[in-house]
Amino acid sequence: SVGEIKPLHRERCRCQRRKKKGDGILENPSIPNPFPELCCSPFASVLSASLLPKATSRKKQVIKVYSEDDTSRALEVPSDITARDVCQLLILKNHYVDDHSWTLFEQLTHTGLGRAIEDHELVIEVQSNWVMEEETKLYFRKNYAKYEFFKNPLSFFPDHMISFPSETNAALSHSGILQMFLSSSTYPEIHGYLHAKEQGKKSWKKLYFLLRRSGLYFSTKGTSKEPRHLQFFCEFSNSDMYMSLTGKKISGAPTNYGFCFKPNKSGGTRDLKQLCADDEQSRTCWMTAIRLLKYGMQLYQNYMQPYQGRSGCSPLNITPMRSISENSLVAMDFSGHRSRIIENPTEALSVAVEEGLAWRRRGCLRLNSHGSPIAMANMAIHRSQSWFHHKISREEAQRLILQHGLVDGVFLVRDSQSNPKTFVLSLSHGLKIKHFQIVPLEDDGKLFYTLDDGHTRFTDLIQLVEFYQLNKGVLPCKLKHYCARIAL
Repeated sequence: SVGEIKPLHRERCRCQRRKKKGDGILENPSIPNPFPELCCSPFASVLSASLLPKATSRKKQVIKVYSEDDTSRALEVPSDITARDVCQLLILKNHYVDDHSWTLFEQLTHTGLGRAIEDHELVIEVQSNWVMEEETKLYFRKNYAKYEFFKNPLSFFPDHMISFPSETNAALSHSGILQMFLSSSTYPEIHGYLHAKEQGKKSWKKLYFLLRRSGLYFSTKGTSKEPRHLQFFCEFSNSDMYMSLTGKKISGAPTNYGFCFKPNKSGGTRDLKQLCADDEQSRTCWMTAIRLLKYGMQLYQNYMQPYQGRSGCSPLNITPMRSISENSLVAMDFSGHRSRIIENPTEALSVAVEEGLAWRRRGCLRLNSHGSPIAMANMAIHRSQSWFHHKISREEAQRLILQHGLVDGVFLVRDSQSNPKTFVLSLSHGLKIKHFQIVPLEDDGKLFYTLDDGHTRFTDLIQLVEFYQLNKGVLPCKLKHYCARIAL
């Protein structure tokens, strides 16, 4: 019929047009399929987007990371990037030395709270828990205390705060305590007094708390541990633990050693469960035990990851690498025909001081073409050093050291606010921050600096810091790690 002929005619015309087009010399040559087996295989239809490798479907997002001097850097990262990977990326981009202490911090500006993001946590997932009302930032800085409890657990868990199961021997070794924390069957009990902020009120109440595998509890009757007297306070699977960085200014806490639990995707400060301890040792014990309870073996794997490829490293028995200056450098005398090792420490110190003075004098003569060498020597050359912080308060210095970790030897040097002509060495030792005044001393027309009333004198602050990095002297420990305001 006519209705059947017309469609057939149209199809014949299309075939003729396609044939003519194929005969044209301007037609691009067909590109052969490099993977014909994917098309010809009877299993080709099985391939779907859900079965393709994850790398092809990884979404990228932009994150903004700040440094101590408030410079920032925007990074485009995949959605499954971890905090450790972000740190490695920033280390490479800025050519920093990787000493396994670089950390990402999450800081809540308005509430004065902050926490170190664990190495294995997904950064984009952390950001997804931020609320619009709170100004939250990511900071890139060092945290020397991140895994310190693996090296010296006895100082983190004092005897009066920890109880072991009755069948366990109380005299446990370093590794024994950690193995109990990491074990899935046993867990030590942490107990002691904490101040808790009452929900919806400004008042704080001192209660006896107990940390068990099932969560954090407080006793409603003194120090009783009977189940009928224990009331549940918090569990940790759906919340993150933060440290108070502003002391008792914002929260009105009775002490400066506050910490809290913030539920994921919470509505704000009204959902915080705030606590504070009586001293730094107590707060450190509670927060370390809760980290171990929440993450368990994952923390140990994070700690061991940098050492996986090294020989001779046994689990729970790793000693940190000493610096080159402590390990292999010796004092040498090259003044004679033959060099010799200076074994007398007093002679070595005097030679080092004299060599430093001579080096500075030579540098002054080279650099000061428009003035006298004395004018150049008296310049405040310490201002260019990473460990020097110009005009910061005592409270700000303590906050900076606290964020870098309360490990023995973390320090900075700053201007004294009470006496403009002096300086202050702020140093962490024994989970406390101590401050030592550096006094300028004039003798025979020359200016010196001293920490011990003039018994040991230095021509400038650089020489002073270098000396106490190698010698404890009047300090409780050597200067090991400086707090620096890095730039991104």
